Parts: sequence; structure tokens; C-alpha cells
Amino acid sequence: MEPLLRNALDYAGRGWPVFLLGRTKRPMANCDACRDAGPDHDRDACPCLFCHGLYAATTDPERIAAMVAAQPTGLLAIRTGAVAGLVVVDIDPGHGGALDPALMPQTACVVTGSGGWHLYYRHPGTPVLNSQGRLGEGIDVRGDGGYVVAPPSIHPRTRRPYRWAGGRPVVEMPPALITACRPAPAATTTTPRVTSSTPAGGISSPDALLRSLLDTVRHAPKGRRRSTLYGCARGVARMVAADAISLRDAMNALYDAGMGAGQTDRETRAAIAGGFRDEGVAA
Repeated sequence: MEPLLRNALDYAGRGWPVFLLGRTKRPMANCDACRDAGPDHDRDACPCLFCHGLYAATTDPERIAAMVAAQPTGLLAIRTGAVAGLVVVDIDPGHGGALDPALMPQTACVVTGSGGWHLYYRHPGTPVLNSQGRLGEGIDVRGDGGYVVAPPSIHPRTRRPYRWAGGRPVVEMPPALITACRPAPAATTTTPRVTSSTPAGGISSPDALLRSLLDTVRHAPKGRRRSTLYGCARGVARMVAADAISLRDAMNALYDAGMGAGQTDRETRAAIAGGFRDEGVAA
């Protein structure tokens, strides 16, 4: 049995849903029918092998075999979050990421194709949202609504394989790590209040405005969540332009809201990038 299929079936046997990516660590494009489907289209129940990114993830051996047969050069990915019982801490030394032994106990570890590490922990049972930089520069968290590239995939840039290292089991997330993964209250993530003399018209209460925008995303009806995220991203971009919030805090807050509203990683990033671009703010 070829390594790609053997590893995929092994992960599925552990209860970890898997799917295949294209050659750039991105989900494959939806078919024409799924791309044009309306808001009532059920991504989880869609019979297509590759449409809807992580929603195509499965533990069904026959479906996995069909995926590998149809895309034998794809990258293997594991869906994270409560559905898999996994949270993965992604450490990228190339962007300043470093292991914090006090926060991140030894656990199952993958050496990535770019020279970083994926630390696999058991999901705590309470929501753990994806985040970028919350644990430090160059450290991302992949939890509910996320995925990670898994061995034996080959990194598209370095051509080096992802590989398991150390042979350790997946351990529980310690309380300190769970707490560190949670979003900080809005009042502590924004910069000081902006007075009416600020550029772009002034924002008298940036904390309240940010909370309002994020709540709008979280409560958007199904079928309008991506467009709502885009519109709110434009509003947050204007806050960044007015120095009412830092770019990093703005991106983290919007990303968490988008993923919490059930959008995929790709949909969330595209909506945020589009909102910032259309406001003329570099993201």
C-alpha cells in the first residue's frame, strides 16, 4: 500500500478526519455545481470528494481510498478541532516561533517540511478557535474549523517531507495552554481610545465599535456570513487606518469571528483580505 493511503487510513483509524489538498497547502477548488450552489447546500453532506475544503474530511476508508486514487499527488491534511479531538500548535522558527516548554508539554510532534513543528494535543472539549500569533510571533493554533498538513506530505516549496518525530502519544492540553489560546477581552486587545481629533473622522469608543462589528459577524444568518465578514472587515480596516486598533489585533479578532461563524480558513482569509484591500489598508 502506498504511503499516502497507508497514513491516511492510519489517521482515520485514530478518529482523525482526513482530506487532500492541492499542491500549495490550499484546499482544492469546488466543482461548478458546488461553487454555484445556494446557501442551503449542506457542505458536510456533500458527496463530492474534494469540495468545501475541510468539510470534505472523512474517516470512511472507501472514501479516503477514492480520494487518493483521484489525487495521488495531493497533500494529506487532518481536520482539527472537536470533530477530531485535536488541537495543533504550529511553531514556525522562520517567523520567530519558539517552543515554550512551560506552556507546551511534550506530546506527539511532526517536523514540518519548512523546519517547524506541529505539536498535537487532545481537544479539551470546550471551543478552541484558530489563531495567529496569540501564543507569540510565529506560533499559530489550529483547532475548531482548522486543519494541518500531515505526513507523508512533501512541502511544496522546500520539497522536504513532513515526518513524525519522537514517538510520543498525544497528551492533554494543560490548563495554561487552554487559557492562552482563548481570545483576550476586547478591552484589553485594543489600543487607547481615539478622540475626535483622530484622522478618518475620529472614533470615540473603539472597544464598543469592535465588539459590535464582531457580534455582527457571529450572529450573521447562514448564507450571508462571508459577505457580513467582508463588510465588518472594511469597518475594522477603517479602525486600523484611524490608529484605533493595531493591525495584528484586528486580524486576530476578525479571523476568530469568521472561523467561529463557521467559515473555512480560506473563506475567512479571503473576506478579511478583500475588506482591507477595498479600504486601501495594507493587511
